[in-house]
Amino acid sequence: MSAAAPPSPHHATETARSEPVSFWGAVTAIFRKDLIAEFRTKEVFNSSAVFALLVIVIFSMAFEPTSAEARALSGGLLWVAFTFSGMLALSRTFAREVPNDCLLGLQMAPISPAAIYTGKFFSNLIFLGLLELILLPLFAVFYNIRLWGPEVALQWSFDLPGISPFEIGLGVGPALLLIVGLGTWGLAAVGTSFAAMATSVRMRELMLPVLLLPIEIPLLLSLVEATSAVIQAGDFLLDPSTWLKICFGFDVIFTLLSLFLFEYILGD
Repeated sequence: MSAAAPPSPHHATETARSEPVSFWGAVTAIFRKDLIAEFRTKEVFNSSAVFALLVIVIFSMAFEPTSAEARALSGGLLWVAFTFSGMLALSRTFAREVPNDCLLGLQMAPISPAAIYTGKFFSNLIFLGLLELILLPLFAVFYNIRLWGPEVALQWSFDLPGISPFEIGLGVGPALLLIVGLGTWGLAAVGTSFAAMATSVRMRELMLPVLLLPIEIPLLLSLVEATSAVIQAGDFLLDPSTWLKICFGFDVIFTLLSLFLFEYILGD
């Protein structure tokens, strides 16, 4: 009785390729691929940074930086620059997957659509975060805003079950970083989903703002109000922490919705 022949190397390779990749393995692979592609070409980061810087400089020339009017409008001006430059970056999320049917390859790969969304979401989060970290100090210079100082710009009260109520006080710089972080999360969470919807549209760069802005209105309004309140040091309609709670709720809800619905978004 002859012994069974050992499996060929070709068969072993095909078997290994057919095995499903773990969720976080797929997320890491997509995240690394996007970072490597962007740092090689810099097509998204350069155009978005130049656009946002141009908006900040133009508005700073239109208003006197030390005037009360400029400080009252600064929150809106900051998020106009961040939002529209972010849309330039978000529009390329899946556009680079269209040539050579790379998007079809992602759909056919043995990974969950939620892993594709998560990898793209993290890469967008990094791109937008780096862009805003560079532009925020420039914004402070042009609009004469002191980011670091002893002033408390944001008081956040916590009343948790079983724990004594307490407050956290943040200066202007840390408060703005917190606001920008929540805004970046929301823009990346919703923008990643809508960028996938706009992939099959011929004029995707124009369609993405049309689809995205109506959904982002609650987030953007909250970000503008919170930013203006922090910059004006206490001159606000509602406590800034109230606006931040709205931002946090928006971010959590739309991130979870995107994770569960991305399978249908990608399939369409």
